[in-house]
Amino acid sequence: MNIAIVGAGWAGLAAAVTAIQNGHVATVLEATDAFGGRARALKGILPDGTPITLDNGQHILIGAYSETLRLMRTVGIESRNVLLDMPITLQFPDGRGIRFPDWPTPLDALSGILGARGWSLGDKVSLLKAALRWRFNGFLCDAHQNVADLCRDLTPRINAELIEPLCVSALNTPADQASASVFLRVLRDALFGAAGGSHLLLPTVDLGVLFPQAAASWIAQHGGQVLLKARVETLAQDLTQTTSQLNATSQSPWRLSGQGLGSVADADFDAVIWATASSNTASVLMQYGLSAPETISMQLQEWMQTTQALRFEAIATVYAWSASVTLAQPMLALRSDVDHPAQFVFDRGALGGPAGLLAFVVSASDGDRATIQAQVLAQARAQLGLTLQPVQTVIEKRATFACTPGLQRPALQIAPGLLACGDYVAGPYPATLEGAVRSGVAAAHALTAGQA
Repeated sequence: MNIAIVGAGWAGLAAAVTAIQNGHVATVLEATDAFGGRARALKGILPDGTPITLDNGQHILIGAYSETLRLMRTVGIESRNVLLDMPITLQFPDGRGIRFPDWPTPLDALSGILGARGWSLGDKVSLLKAALRWRFNGFLCDAHQNVADLCRDLTPRINAELIEPLCVSALNTPADQASASVFLRVLRDALFGAAGGSHLLLPTVDLGVLFPQAAASWIAQHGGQVLLKARVETLAQDLTQTTSQLNATSQSPWRLSGQGLGSVADADFDAVIWATASSNTASVLMQYGLSAPETISMQLQEWMQTTQALRFEAIATVYAWSASVTLAQPMLALRSDVDHPAQFVFDRGALGGPAGLLAFVVSASDGDRATIQAQVLAQARAQLGLTLQPVQTVIEKRATFACTPGLQRPALQIAPGLLACGDYVAGPYPATLEGAVRSGVAAAHALTAGQA
């Protein structure tokens, strides 16, 4: 099949790589001049004038991200060369918190809980009881339960120093609003899944190098193509002709139009995978629906209604610098509140970046850029004893969907021969790199299996 994939983020590139592996021809069309979508590299400048490479938000992976790690290997990226592998550590600057040893699962979790600093025996017992109960129940719960309710029997310290940071980092949604069932799925895979599933994998290269650039090169080397600055604006089905490939499926070919498409604008595609942000996807589909057959138009309308009902959360990353700064660990948890919004800080100098550069992450952020930056710099003084200079503050306003209880996410298939992929599409994971990659892989496999 000749497949068009709109969007060169992690989901779109994963779909293209998988489609080519399945014997198809893939053309990826990206509106911007960079690979990676919302997880891409950015240019920045230190206060002393030194040019640096930043990321459009600080990301981490975990060992349970099996599909992401597999595809990285496929396109020639060895994780040991680009990721710092460390047992899960959620410790604060004062040393309190949990740190797992590098032991087999689930002994690492058990030892980490028992050895956590600053936690009383009552704190640890409440967490062990909850963990055993969750495992006994197969890490399943009522779809409409939130994380705060799930964890109501835990002590206030465990909720504040473990559950809240884990929840907001994994789901980008506060515990009292977050889906307990999705939270349990992440805990199951990380803490009780494959060996090393709980390990934190911290990128030591920029996000472009981590996967997207290598994926684009791999696609080109294997008969596909990736076009940058190719903005697809309209989608149509040519109902007057069929290609030889489509004779077997009795579907009409797809046509794309827009800016910078070149010869692609004259090409017939057997299928289209839309791998852009949900709002962009819905906008183009709305226009296509005006001319689509009635049965297709109804499917589009239903899909768009589900998509447009999603609510989104922002993530802010505040980059700040001081030449002499080194943190005790590459990643530290921070105590967050209304005036001190960052939940984590990363030592980019310890992760392959320039010395003294820190990245503060504010998940589920709320506020303007200047306010968030000022609050984080004040938080650095209060909790780390550091006076830092601001470098750049990046706010991704629609970073993730709000992962709320009972949430209905749009389906993989939009219409026959037309699919969507992205971290917002229905799947087992929240809006993470793994969720995006899995959706791209699933979309390509659905075409191969004839499900689309």
